[in-house]
Amino acid sequence: MAITKFKLNYEGVGELLRSKEVQDVCAEFAQEVADRAGDGYEVVKKGTGKKRVYVDVAAVTKEAKQDNFDNNTLLKALNK
Repeated sequence: MAITKFKLNYEGVGELLRSKEVQDVCAEFAQEVADRAGDGYEVVKKGTGKKRVYVDVAAVTKEAKQDNFDNNTLLKALNK
C-alpha cells in the first residue's frame, strides 16, 4: 500500500473559510434551521470574522424564547 503525503495550504483554507460561497452555504443552512424551528425564530446575524464566516439563528419573540428554553427547539432543529 502506497503512502501519500500532502501539505495543507493554510492560507488557502483560511480564504475558503472566509469566502462568499461558504457564507452563502452557511446562510442557507441557518435559514433551514430557523424554518424547522418554527414561528419566532430567525437568522439574526451573518458576517465574516477573522478566521471564518458566521451565521446566527435566534428566538426573537417572547414565545419563541420561552419555547426554546423549555424544549431546546433550536438544538433539535439543528440536529434534524
